[in-house]
Parts: sequence; structure tokens; C-alpha cells
Amino acid sequence: MNNKSERPVIKPWSEVASDLVDVAMGRKPADLVVRNGRWVNVHSGEIIPGTDLAIVEGRFAYCGPDASHAIGESTKVVDAMGRYLVPGLCDAHMHVESGMVTVTEFCRAVIPHGTTSMFIDPHEIANVLGLEGVKLMHDEALAQPVNVFVQMPSCVPSAPGLENAGASVGPSDVADAMQWENIIGLGEVMNFPGVAGNDPTMVGEIAATVSAGKTVGGHYASPELGRAFHGYVAGGAEDDHEGTRVEDAIARVRQGMKAMLRLGSAWYDVASQIKAVTEQGLDPRNFILCTDDCHSGTLVNDGHMDRVVRHAIAQGLAPVTAIQMATINTAQHFKLERELGSITPGRRADLLIVSDLATLKIDEVYGRGVRLARAGKLEADMPAYPYPATARDTVRLGKKLKASGFDIPAPEGARSVKARVIGVIENQAPTRALTAELGVAKGLVSMDRRNDVCQIALVERHRGTGAVTNGFVSGFGYTQDCAMASTVAHDSHHMIVVGTNKEDMAVAANRLGEVGGGVVMISKGKELALVEMPIAGLMSEERAEIVAQKASRLAEAMREMGCSLNNAYMQHSLLALVVIPELRISDIGLVDVTRFEKVDLFVND
Repeated sequence: MNNKSERPVIKPWSEVASDLVDVAMGRKPADLVVRNGRWVNVHSGEIIPGTDLAIVEGRFAYCGPDASHAIGESTKVVDAMGRYLVPGLCDAHMHVESGMVTVTEFCRAVIPHGTTSMFIDPHEIANVLGLEGVKLMHDEALAQPVNVFVQMPSCVPSAPGLENAGASVGPSDVADAMQWENIIGLGEVMNFPGVAGNDPTMVGEIAATVSAGKTVGGHYASPELGRAFHGYVAGGAEDDHEGTRVEDAIARVRQGMKAMLRLGSAWYDVASQIKAVTEQGLDPRNFILCTDDCHSGTLVNDGHMDRVVRHAIAQGLAPVTAIQMATINTAQHFKLERELGSITPGRRADLLIVSDLATLKIDEVYGRGVRLARAGKLEADMPAYPYPATARDTVRLGKKLKASGFDIPAPEGARSVKARVIGVIENQAPTRALTAELGVAKGLVSMDRRNDVCQIALVERHRGTGAVTNGFVSGFGYTQDCAMASTVAHDSHHMIVVGTNKEDMAVAANRLGEVGGGVVMISKGKELALVEMPIAGLMSEERAEIVAQKASRLAEAMREMGCSLNNAYMQHSLLALVVIPELRISDIGLVDVTRFEKVDLFVND
């Protein structure tokens, strides 16, 4: 059903149950009948040929061998021609802001890839704008033709005492938000030491969520599976996407959690953990697929949840099992099994017509019984969602930065120093805590480009101080004079600048101040690439395709400067994430995330 002017609205099941019964019984015609398909039944694990589907009021009314009794004069009939009928895909944990675009533009990008349900955690905008920012994305989510559920951010700032964000969220905010129409649960509880230590804020937020009968999202970013892990699980987290090893997935499932396996733009955590199912034989019902973070280039060029499902199948999962992990498992986890996640009577008619199951070749996408995309092209009319002036002009530096602001004085009299260095790990969120012997010239510590040690700086941008915290980072491989700055700096979202010379670092930082945020690459004073993100310094208002083109140019510029990392921008944006080990930078200094404490830049042996 191709409707370019009407945005499908779903009524509660209780209001349309009689209509569903009448269509199933042949007393009323369906709005849409899909005939002659192979029904991928995620409840039974079967593929059932010769299946018809009858849809009314945006919900499945009949799923069986013959829906001819539901066809009337006004019924739209689609012949599936023996193709597979697959439930719309669900992304169980993701951040829209990582796509560099708004909720609407994100949906425009992923619908052709078969994603019809998303569970978003807007803690990025919450760290900039607080509860107001969450409400803006909550309201935009409700305007979409697909299901976009919102998790209330739990950790703003993510690690109190180790960083200062642009806003804060507490138990009373969580309790209030749990009453909003579209809040589905509590976003990833990143402060795992706080949970294990019975921190009152964490205890209060989790209690408010459980009292509301909603799901508590987890985030245990530590390889240690001893008492702290057990204390964290006892604290109430119901899922976790931070595992990277098979033992992580096994431990979570054994403790009654759902293991969320992610494949994002830079996170490749499915292959190692899926062995818990394919080799260890664990029950696949307790595993869920998600993306966590995908930038616009990945969405436009590679896909979204379809990419994750294909990848899981390539790791040895049966196609139906992989689809279950991206549909019914997710719906059950969020207590939405009666609403979505399967092609069964009463559920929202979110449907994919797929011509090849192993490669998940999606021919048509339906949301709530309306065709939204065909042959990879969006057909739905999705106007831009307006953001208010309060969501803009959030990059407040308070001054024009100079190259001298990035100087790192050496200890008095030192000819060399042993410095702590953040080590980037390709395709993973954790970093390594490295050290390097660095030279000193005229009292200032020098970078060591030959050994891949360049400078990192965090620039305060919420309160107009423009204060600079300096450090060192390794792994980007820059060989030219350059600097890249980004106001996407998980999770407090100050500004991260990484460069090989201070003049370019200052130019890059000031440029983002001028455009209201985004990411920019500068070399020898020249702008090589720029992605403007004026909404909270996190999101662009442009179409995903345009943002993807700009992001592609950014990636190209990084390669020209010597960086060969996969999705290096995503690695750049996480360098201030002080809840994932081992070493990070924040507005208070360097943070050892294995001990959750500030450490000195220089090591004194």
C-alpha cells in the first residue's frame, strides 16, 4: 500500500480488536492482503509456505493459508510470489545522535533497510540540554511512521565526579519521564561502580523504572566478572551490550540478563560472542542484536539492522534464529510482544517482503500496514521536524582559542618525560592505557609523530570557559600537519581535538565554535572537511544522504592525513567516554577507568 501523504497512526489493540476479529472471520474486508508468501514465524521457528496475511487498522488480523475471505472491493492485494514474509527488524539499543542526523532523518535512512522499530537512548542530547533535549527527541519519535521508543537517559553525567556535562539528570527526572507516552524504560546504566556501591542516584533511578513496570538497560563496561559484576546484576540491569568476549555473553545470560550483541560502525562484537550460541549451545532466546552507534555513512552505504542480521548469519547462525534475535527477542525484552516483533494476529503490521533470506535481500518494507519503501527507496513522505532555537548555539567557548592554549609544560628542568597515552583499539570501544617517552623543547612536551603519538585536547564548551585539558593519544597514525575537532564527544559532549600541530588544533576548535558544532578536519590552516551539526552540536538538519557525503569526505581527509583506522571518526568521538576502560580524557583531566579516578599526565617512576 503506497501512501505518500498519510502518516500511519496506530490505535490501541483494544480499540480495534473487534475489527481484527471481523476481518479474520470474513465479516469485514481487510485494508491489505499479502498473498502467497513464505511466513517466517519467529514464535515457532518455522518457515511456512503458501501463507496469506490480512491487515486492517495497521495490524495483522489473519495469518494463514487463504485470506480470500478478507478481500473486498477496496482491499489492496499484493502477491508475494513465494517470497519470504519477515517481521520488521528491531534495533534494541541505539543512539540516533551517532547518525549525525535527527530522528526523522535517521528513520528516512533506515526504513529502506527494514528497520521498523528502534529503542533509542538520547543521552547524548541529554548531556547537552538535559530533560528538555530528551523531550524534544521523544516528541519527534512519536511523529514517525515506524516505532521509535525512547529510553530515559540514566547517567547524565555518565560518571559524576569524573566529568562535568552540560546538564544533569536525577531520580525525580526519571520518575517524571516514566509517565511520558513513549518512554519504554531506563537507558543504559553506565555508572556500574555506582550500582555496585548502592549509589543513591542509581538506586533511585532504577527503582523508579521498576516501579513503572519498565525495562532497565544495562552497560557493564568491564572485563571483570567477579563481585562487582554480580553486584551490578543484583542492582537491576536487565541487559547489556558492552560484552566483547564469549565469556561476557555467557556470564550475562546465566545471570538472567539479555546479552545484546552489537555491530555498529566501529563496534564488531557479534562474531566473538555469538559463539555462546553456535558453539556452546546456549538458548538463543536470550540474545538480542543491536547497533548501538552507526554514523550516517554506514546507514546510507551499508545498512542498519539488515547489516547486523546478515553478519550474524555469516557467523553461523541459522537465518530464522538471527531474525528472532532482531525481532521477537527484542519485543519480549521490552514487554511489547503483544505489539510487535512477529507476524501474528493483533501485532502491528510491520512487514518485510524478502527475496533471499540468507542475504536478507529486502524488496518491500511495510510499517503499520503501509508500504514505506520498495527496492531500497523510501516512499513515505516524512517532512523535517522543527527544532527550537533553544537547541542551537550550544557551542560556547567564551573566547578565541590560540595555539598556546594547547601547550603542555614539562616538569621544571625535565629533558624528557614519561607520559600516559590513550591507545585506540580498532573496532572496539575500550582503549589501552599506554605510556611513551616524549621529548621536551623550550620547556614544553613534544609530540612524537614518528611513533604515532599525537596530542589530544578536551575543550569545555557548555559554560563558556573554553578551558583546555591536554593529553596524548596513539593509534590514529596521522603523518601530516593536521587537527580534527568534534563536538560529538561521548558522553559529556564537550569538544575533542586531536592533532599533530597546535596551530591547526586552535583553528579547528574555533571553526566549530563558528558553525555551532560538528566535526572538522584542518591541515596547515586549510579546511579539508566539515560536517555541520547545529542541533546541540550533535545533529545535522540535512538529509542523511548529504550528511553521509560530508562524512565520507571527512573519512577521506583522515586517510589523506595518514589515518587508516576503520571508522576512525567514531573512535575519535569516544575518547572522552569515562565509563569504558582503560584511559580517557575529561574536563577534569585524564581518567583511569579501571580504577575510576583521575591520574596525572606524567608517570613518576
